[in-house]
Amino acid sequence: MRRKVIAGNWKMNNDLQQSVSLIEELKNKLENKSLNCDVIICPPFTSLYEAKKLIDGSAIKLGAQNMFYEDSGAYTGEISAQMLKSVGCEYVILGHSERRTIFGERDEVINKKIKKALSQKLKPIFCVGETLEEREKDITEKVIKKQIEKGLVDVTPDEVLDVIIAYEPVWAIGTGRTATPQQAQEVHNFIRKLLANMYSKDFANMIVIQYGGSVKPENAGELLSQKDIDGALVGGACLKAESFLGIIEAA
Repeated sequence: MRRKVIAGNWKMNNDLQQSVSLIEELKNKLENKSLNCDVIICPPFTSLYEAKKLIDGSAIKLGAQNMFYEDSGAYTGEISAQMLKSVGCEYVILGHSERRTIFGERDEVINKKIKKALSQKLKPIFCVGETLEEREKDITEKVIKKQIEKGLVDVTPDEVLDVIIAYEPVWAIGTGRTATPQQAQEVHNFIRKLLANMYSKDFANMIVIQYGGSVKPENAGELLSQKDIDGALVGGACLKAESFLGIIEAA
């Protein structure tokens, strides 16, 4: 049985004090609750150290929003896997559509990052998804297949069990539009079959595949009830404790 995973991607939001306030509210409201899902928060780099101190002893786990594929060196503005580990991160989001579209990250770069994260015992949340234009051209599966196959080059079967796949249709991120539960399930099922072909059916059945794209408390229950949807990568709705908690409750 795959355990649901709810991750909050704060993106470029919340300074240190705002981060502290949100974490304290989340922690207080989750205290003494028996959770049937894993909860991950991914604040900005500037809040990671303080976030780890605050969530210590709680059910909340820590992730980062990005990292570079080298250990150290003359890479101004970049953050290494070891730096993330040193402040207590267990997870890192890689291949997010905003990294692909705004910052021009290619599949080959994302693959390097995934392999580096795994080598440092960080669990990647590996994002894939099609644009509206690609969906309208009916090439969603072709796009997803390329992203996954290129992103997981040289990732072994044992390593892939530490990878979370996050399907995020680009046209649904921050737009208020959401793939219907049926549309999302179709793509998740396709991803699981693809992973079965790449690795094995047993491995594919153990891999967590999240859905992301305007997830909120109102639609979370129906999305998360789909057979192959194992959690959510939440954007805007994770910036308010009440709405993030509503999605956790749905899980």
